[in-house]
Formats: sequence, C-alpha cells, structure tokens
Amino acid sequence: MSEEQRAALHDALAAMPKIELHHHIEGAAPPDFVRRIAAEKRLDVSSIFDAKGAYDYDGFLEFLSVYERATKPLSSPDDYNRLTRAVLEEAREKNVIYIESFVSPAFCGGYDVSAWKEYLDAIREGAAEVPGIALRVIATAVRHFGPEAATKSAICAQESAGDFTVGFGIGGDENHMTPRDFAYAFDAAREAGLRLTGHAGEWGGAKEVREAIEAWGIERVGHGVQSIDDPALVDYLAAAGIVLEVCPGSNVALGVYPDVASHPIEKLREAGVRVTVSTDDPPFFHTDMTKEFTDLSDAFGWTVEDFEDLNQAALEAAFCDETTRARLKERLERYDG
Repeated sequence: MSEEQRAALHDALAAMPKIELHHHIEGAAPPDFVRRIAAEKRLDVSSIFDAKGAYDYDGFLEFLSVYERATKPLSSPDDYNRLTRAVLEEAREKNVIYIESFVSPAFCGGYDVSAWKEYLDAIREGAAEVPGIALRVIATAVRHFGPEAATKSAICAQESAGDFTVGFGIGGDENHMTPRDFAYAFDAAREAGLRLTGHAGEWGGAKEVREAIEAWGIERVGHGVQSIDDPALVDYLAAAGIVLEVCPGSNVALGVYPDVASHPIEKLREAGVRVTVSTDDPPFFHTDMTKEFTDLSDAFGWTVEDFEDLNQAALEAAFCDETTRARLKERLERYDG
C-alpha cells in the first residue's frame, strides 16, 4: 500500500462511526479534567501525573493504584455528570456513536443503593447533553475489593436494572481470588435480567477465561486475549459465540504484548472468534477509537470492510434494547467509506 493509499484509509477509518463495548468511565477521564476537579476541592493529585501531565504508572498493579487515586476527586453526582459530558464529547470527536461504560457502585455512592441511583441519574443527564452518541452503563464490581463488595455491587445493579443500566461485570486484578468466589454476585445480577460480562484472560491466562465463563455464565469476556494459548478454548469460544471485548492499545501499553503486530486479535478472528475493539481507559493508554482502528489496519492490513465487520459484531453483542440497536444499525449503514 502506498503512503497515499494508507492516508486515505486512515481518513476513512477516522470518519467511520464506531461502537465501543469495553470502556471505564473514570478511566476515560482526561487528565486536565481530573486536575481541574481536584483543584476545585483543594486536593493534591500531582503524584499520579508525569512531568508532561499524563497519568504516570509502571505496570498493571500501579496502574490500578493510579486509577483509584484519580477517582478520589470525583465524589459527587455532579462530578460524574461533568465527567460524562467530558468523556462523551471526546469520544464523539472520534465518531463513536455508542459506548457501554463500566461504572462501579464502589466509586459512585459507596454501595448505597439510593446514592448509586443519584449518580446514575447524573450520568444519564450528562449523557443526554451530548447529542450524537448514546451511553449505556454496565454496573461493575472490582475484583480486588473482594466477593462481599462484589455482591454489594450486584445489589445496586439489581436495583437499577433497566434501559440505562443494561449489564453487570467485574474488573480489577484478575489474580485476586478465583472466578468461583464471585459467582453469587453474577447469579444475583442474572436474576435481575442484566446481561453479563467480566474481565478475564488479560493476565490470568486461558485457564482464567474458561473458569470465568463457567463460574459467571457470561456472554462476553473483557479482554480474553490469552485464550489464544488454548486451541480447545478458542474453538469453544467460536462455537459458542462468546464475544471478546479486545483492547489492543491497552494490552500493549500494559505490556501484555510488545506491540500491536504481536497481538493475537487477528489469529482469534481467523479462528472464528467474535471480537470487538475498544479503548478500555483511553487517556491512560494514549489511545482513542480512531487510533485503535488505524493501528490495527497498519499492523494487519485490515481494510474498511474488516472494521465494518468489527462494528457489526459490536452491534450484535451490545446489551442495549432493540430500538437502540436499530437506530445504531441505521447509522452504521449510512456510512459510505
């Protein structure tokens, strides 16, 4: 491909409408936004930023620590209303038309159901102020906070299940305890009619993916990329139609893989596994949805048609209602790359 053709493809990918299914609301907070909120509250958050003002961490566990410290200034529903607007405005600039974002009752109300609902109302109101992009919430437990906390998160999810809170999941350190230790929380969320996803196979290996699917009954797996190391599991994922929420930029930034070209997303696709592409925590990993698309195109020679297939997979796997899905489908079909 000539440089001119490559530039034209990049332009087409930038203009393409995009659906994102693996996204953390706090993890998408622009550093300047966090600094501004912290300054208003006279909080010192300077230790979480480097000399250039970007989030500063070394490795996954320090990333989790910096992430949690970055949430400290976000202590009210109004803060999350403002955060939602800032995050969606940035995503919309990259032509993202739909996001499912992980939101934790641990950070939004401290597991108090009434407070959690106030935060959700504020997030929903913030989202309504940003036209052209739709937001849905996946209530999320934090694995390294333990099973009891996960159950509290599931109770909040139960009490808010509906057309805005559409799913339940779990993130955090997947090396903390075992998937089975968190099964009760997923059972509770399932009983409320919530759709289920969970982080696995980013760090814990293919075995962790298999155990998570069995223990949680999830239909999507957050990351799941280490499934590639177990051919039988890959075959199972393909046959069962379980979707992987793949975040290549995140995986490279955290050292799961050395570069995009080494990432297993292409091998997973070739094996028939349904994959989607997301940013995870975009400012932490210096990425956005356009960059994810163009990096994958450069690494694997993917064309507009490949990314249309990824969008279609994300559309089908989204936890939204069918009316919303039909609107998104129409917007995708209007795109002429």
